Amino acid sequence: MASKAIVLAAGKGTRMKSDLAKVLHPVAGRPMLLWALDALVAADCDEVAVVVGHQADAVRSILPDGVGSALQSEQLGTGHAAMIGLGELDVTAEDEVIIMPGDMPLVRAETLLELIDLHRTSGAAGTLLTVELDEPRAYGRVIRSGDGGVVGIVEAKDATPAQLDIAEVSTSVYVFSGRWLAGALDRITTDNAQGEYYLTDVVGILVADGHRIEAHKASPEEGLGINSVDQIEGVEAALEARSGALGDPTEDS
Repeated sequence: MASKAIVLAAGKGTRMKSDLAKVLHPVAGRPMLLWALDALVAADCDEVAVVVGHQADAVRSILPDGVGSALQSEQLGTGHAAMIGLGELDVTAEDEVIIMPGDMPLVRAETLLELIDLHRTSGAAGTLLTVELDEPRAYGRVIRSGDGGVVGIVEAKDATPAQLDIAEVSTSVYVFSGRWLAGALDRITTDNAQGEYYLTDVVGILVADGHRIEAHKASPEEGLGINSVDQIEGVEAALEARSGALGDPTEDS
């Protein structure tokens, strides 16, 4: 059993209002994509593929040695990106596949390890990283059954008013079993408000097939993705506070 990872980094990031690809924007002095890659390496991922698209060559140029890339030439949704990334990895039925965005610098390696551990010990086909937010806005809502089990994720644009009141949201960080992921991705469609292949639909497909889906709740801070230049300052402040909390190992005791 091994952990493989797909990082979604193909988007332009139009809300950044910049010609620079979103994942190349500096956060605390380095491209934001590298923070996600650091977390995956520290979480003992054996193989990582970054899905590139907008300014693909520039994104590839910052990838550390040993990190692969896969080109998403058309932006057809997160599910489509995951399909392309999966094709770059050597995944067996016994492996688990982490899928995460490249614009979440605050996700900790420790949290990824907890997510992987829950996935392994529960025997789930998929495990989500979720957070609870006072203002969930455009995040996909996590739908649970009466007994608390996860039964799906509904994108905000497709949600009913009642579903929009749900505070628990998906962070777009997942672990899926290699045995089931490819088949589920092959079955997603574009029958939704945005006409895209949603990665979130994999959850509902696996549930409909009788598989178990688990969720691990993280701190709201870790669920923050960067969608505008204004948000970078807040993320940098959180990284600085985190670093300060750890202390300076070079200081005399």
